[in-house]
Amino acid sequence: MIDEILQDADERMKKSVEALRLELAKIRTGRAHPSLLDHVYVDYYGSKVPINQVAKVHAEDARTLSITPWDKNMVKPVEKAIMESDLGLNPATAGTVIRVPMPPLTEERRRDLVKVVRHEAEGGRVAVRNIRRDAIHHLKELVKEKEISEDEVRRAEERVQKLTDRHIQEIDRMLDRKEKELMEI
Repeated sequence: MIDEILQDADERMKKSVEALRLELAKIRTGRAHPSLLDHVYVDYYGSKVPINQVAKVHAEDARTLSITPWDKNMVKPVEKAIMESDLGLNPATAGTVIRVPMPPLTEERRRDLVKVVRHEAEGGRVAVRNIRRDAIHHLKELVKEKEISEDEVRRAEERVQKLTDRHIQEIDRMLDRKEKELMEI
């Protein structure tokens, strides 16, 4: 029973860390990459959909993204969605093709990205701590139902805490690597 709770908590913590890794991968250091726009949503006839569902997004070169909407009526909404995103990009429309030049990262932009990265890492830490809280809650329920003893719960809580500490250290290492990568010129 205890091992199942610990195994579930470990799996969920690993998934949280992996989700953070994917989020950090989206934060680019000045190179154009189609995944940069993955979290931009476009108003498509009344519903919000990811940009890659209404247009083809590809990297024209290292500094430019090219977006070609499948429906020519979607050019303006796609352009608007990119401008309103938190990416700080200025798209330029040429007919039905939207080009998004990647601005070179200034010192100020690098610092802004570091803030975003720290915020994402804190979100990952919070997720891991919430999983710890859930696991401890399940353990205490087992005590109430008299399925395990107080001593077993104490030992299990220590194991949950060690799991939590290990995953938070991994998040901190990922954060440090990303900060160094962003601050490199």
